[in-house]
Amino acid sequence: MITIYLKQYNKIVRNADPSLFDELGYDDILWIDMLTPTIKEQKAVENFMEISLQTKQQVEEIESTSKYFETENTIVSNSNFFVPTDDSFTVEPVSFIISNEGVLVSVRNAEMRTFREAEKRLQMNYRSYSTGYHIFISLLEVRIDFDADLVELVTRQISALSKDVNTEDSIDKAIIHRINTLQESTMTLRENIFDRQRILSGIQRSERFPNDIYPRLRLMQQDVGSLINHADFSFQRLDYIQDAALGLINIEQNEIVKIFSVAAVIFMPATLVASIYGMNFKFMPELDWHWTLPSGAVIPTGYIFAIGLMVLFSGVTIWFFKYKKWL
Repeated sequence: MITIYLKQYNKIVRNADPSLFDELGYDDILWIDMLTPTIKEQKAVENFMEISLQTKQQVEEIESTSKYFETENTIVSNSNFFVPTDDSFTVEPVSFIISNEGVLVSVRNAEMRTFREAEKRLQMNYRSYSTGYHIFISLLEVRIDFDADLVELVTRQISALSKDVNTEDSIDKAIIHRINTLQESTMTLRENIFDRQRILSGIQRSERFPNDIYPRLRLMQQDVGSLINHADFSFQRLDYIQDAALGLINIEQNEIVKIFSVAAVIFMPATLVASIYGMNFKFMPELDWHWTLPSGAVIPTGYIFAIGLMVLFSGVTIWFFKYKKWL
């Protein structure tokens, strides 16, 4: 789909037919936005603008020279934009090309909140967007504002996670998965904010942009710098939460091992007594011990004696552990 923003009265032509370019000139167009364009639409824009649109592989390259560069006739910038999902967000690359005539061409494969907000601003105050350079800067401003919202969202999620870790008596796998998910989200967020910083640095070094844009660039760079610092702090906080969670898990495991160790030591004397009386020696007088009741009933006192020793030794062991405050 092609959306054309005309300069005259800020008119917007949606689902534009590629044949419309035969009736227009550079002075008529402010912005050409291409959403999942067809091959026919791409060829129409390339022929009209006399440019070559970048391939998906070129847009996704991470080298700094692929994020922002200038040619004799165009300015090319590739940036990653966030698309929110149910529980996280995905990253979609977007390509921008600005011609020397000030016409902006954007190519993307997903619907994005940034573009809808930029379109609203354009409709509300179209006199402030006289060239494609101004629209491009406005898109970056909106994206930075949304990046700040995402940073705040991740910060709130980290705060909730920290509260859960501090109030839970035991840590389960779900907590560890939440920590890993937030770490991944924070790293992705920081990488894409840093991507914005590289683009702004390239624009700052350029001499093609209108002079009224450069003061806005300095403010945007300050905002991006503060967002990167905040993302770094969030990542460090997640490291602290992860260490705390692992510490609680180690304490819980140590308590379990302690219980098994104490139980083994408590029953060790009883096991020793049982082992001694389980030996098959001929001389074992306890086997003949008995107590005859007046009624003639015989009670095997040797058996009772062995059981009593087991109970006594186990009881002494428990008393000793409590005396040492090991229990």
